[in-house]
Amino acid sequence: MDYEPAEYRKLTLKQIPARALRETAEGKYWKRFSNPVNAQQAGAVSHISFTQQHPYNFAVTSSTRVIIYDAVTRQVRRQFTRFKDKAYCGNFRSDSKLLVAGGEDGIVQIFDAGSRTMLRQLKAHKRAAHVAHFSPDRMHVLSAADDTTVRWWDVTVGKQDFRLDGHSDYVRAASVNPTSPDMWATAGYDHICNLWDVRSQECVMNLDHGAPIEDVKFFPSGGLAVTAGGTSLCVWDMLAGGRLLQRLSQHQKTVTCVALSPLAGPASAAAPRMLSGSLDGHVKVYDLDTFKVTHASKYPGPVTSLGISPDCGLLAVGQADGQLSIRKHSKPKLVPVEAGGKPPRKQRYKPQLTAATYRYFIRGQSDKAAADDFKVSQQKRIQLKAYDKLLKSFQYREALDAAISTDRPEIVSSIVEELAARSGLPAALGGRDADGLIPVLQCLCKFIVDPRYARLLLGVAHRVLDTYAGEVGVSPEVDQQLVKLKEYVSLELRLHHELQQLQGMLEPILASSLGALESVSDTAVPELHPLT
Repeated sequence: MDYEPAEYRKLTLKQIPARALRETAEGKYWKRFSNPVNAQQAGAVSHISFTQQHPYNFAVTSSTRVIIYDAVTRQVRRQFTRFKDKAYCGNFRSDSKLLVAGGEDGIVQIFDAGSRTMLRQLKAHKRAAHVAHFSPDRMHVLSAADDTTVRWWDVTVGKQDFRLDGHSDYVRAASVNPTSPDMWATAGYDHICNLWDVRSQECVMNLDHGAPIEDVKFFPSGGLAVTAGGTSLCVWDMLAGGRLLQRLSQHQKTVTCVALSPLAGPASAAAPRMLSGSLDGHVKVYDLDTFKVTHASKYPGPVTSLGISPDCGLLAVGQADGQLSIRKHSKPKLVPVEAGGKPPRKQRYKPQLTAATYRYFIRGQSDKAAADDFKVSQQKRIQLKAYDKLLKSFQYREALDAAISTDRPEIVSSIVEELAARSGLPAALGGRDADGLIPVLQCLCKFIVDPRYARLLLGVAHRVLDTYAGEVGVSPEVDQQLVKLKEYVSLELRLHHELQQLQGMLEPILASSLGALESVSDTAVPELHPLT
């Protein structure tokens, strides 16, 4: 009777459940901010500001200087050092041509961002000017200082237009409404956030945060604002008269900075995101639909400032010890050209397809068949791995060595199970010299403590010890691996014993708590009857 040879089937890898929950799309997106570039500054990084024009360079304020970094190379591009003491709040104008910064001496200076030329010095504050921002009309500057005043400057003449008095302590933050350029919010250590109308020069709203405020920002829609201070973030509904919409207390120490990005988040859930940094070293990301934390990152030092580029391609975080961390995203978002995005590339010239080109003769090979076309199925050749080829030719020892060389426990366990089913495990483990036995022992030492593979590899270890018990002491390398294997197994047994002791201690506590709950639930509630 004639038998036809059966076709070899590829080894099916053993599927083992994951030990932890799968990462969400949100976590994957923020983890793509990788390849950090760490730059040491002369002092604590107090402020980070991105330009609104491509390629989105950014200014870093630290100690007595303001440094502009190139967004492409993430290296220093220019430095502004014309400050007598500490510099504060270096910010670009909307066209990225000018830069304004305050100082410890109370002087607000305006520079040409290209030539570093100082254009204006605004002198009126009596104490340190921690806040300086250009207005959206590009012709005015709003500044605030520790003298509790907020001042409005005309850049063209370099003089103060008016002063806003409404704070009783240091003013440390300011922000302009993106939909209403005449509405500004200022906040400080008096726990109050004031909303100003620069047209009437009056305070139209007061928001009590309940703690010294470190930062304030408007949402992209302009209808909401967020204040950061103490250990909480407060979200305010400005259209409802300053109603407190949400209080977020996700940090353990003072929240120092907050940033909002309208394009951040994965493509499947693209929505505005809010980022907050704190002295506890955490940067947390919030979903603005549910106000829940979707991601958190830990930095080695207290976070004092942060910024994210308009296209979500760069994330810069400054720390109190002077460390500046710059992370780059692998897939930046597309920003519209009218909003300062990158202009579209010109389409390349495409040559016509003629018989003079090679592409003419391979045209149509990648086209998909139509519904009424006749399809000729082509049998694809099965690509076999090295261990599959050796199993196919019944070379069991070499197949096991090929599986061990992959350093993947799921492949090793699948090969061991296949060899056991073929009764080829003795042939695969036996007849080895010292050089052939060491990789097997190293694999056992590495994966025998993994609970997913421990039961299978313990059986392999028993067979190895039974086979080579008489060879102990011949090779020092083999003896060293055997001692290491014994130590790993002893440590695992010790951990199991400690866990059993802990379980025995917890069981009476859990039993008593469950009994108390059951007694409370079984307590009869007196039935009420109507009065007669």
